[in-house]
Amino acid sequence: MQSQTARAVVTMLLAGVLACTGQELPRPVDKLPEKIPDKLNVVVVEGEGAINNIKKRTTRETVVRVEDENHKPVAGAAVAFLLPADGPGGSFTGGAKSASIMTDSAGRAVMPHIAVNGNPGSYSISVYASHTGAAASATISQSSALAGAALSTGGLVGIIAGVAAAGGVAAAVVSKGKSGSTGSSGASVATGAVGAGGGGSFGPPH
Repeated sequence: MQSQTARAVVTMLLAGVLACTGQELPRPVDKLPEKIPDKLNVVVVEGEGAINNIKKRTTRETVVRVEDENHKPVAGAAVAFLLPADGPGGSFTGGAKSASIMTDSAGRAVMPHIAVNGNPGSYSISVYASHTGAAASATISQSSALAGAALSTGGLVGIIAGVAAAGGVAAAVVSKGKSGSTGSSGASVATGAVGAGGGGSFGPPH
């Protein structure tokens, strides 16, 4: 009883989503399946855990597959994708927060491209599928992040600066360890090691 109630709620929600997007409910396919599915499953094929680039406005492709209770693809099913109303995420063409398409002969539905907004963080995409009275839903988790290249460059600069500072400290310790009479020659040795390219000789004149 509860499953029938949940199925009815999801079906009504899907119909409302399609109406809001200005699209009609799916028409019957040319060739009906031999057996009308009693249950649908929405399988996430691509897009789960995807990280979208805010700076470049690039997103990973998101694909779902609608199957029946025997895990066979269901063609001609209506699939609606719902984006978060606010916070991290984005919108479809025209600023819409929902989009719906029909599954192909393999039961696949590709979510339309979204324009990510400037809010970094994780978010969920709700997916609803309906076909001949049966319905199902799924959730796809994704996130948006700033360009990784910019962050990596900043971290690299910090590492280089740290290494340079450590090298300066090491050179100072070596120089300080020399006696007063050999302090200048110690500095010459350090200079020669960098600039002579291994071809010079060091020490007191003969």
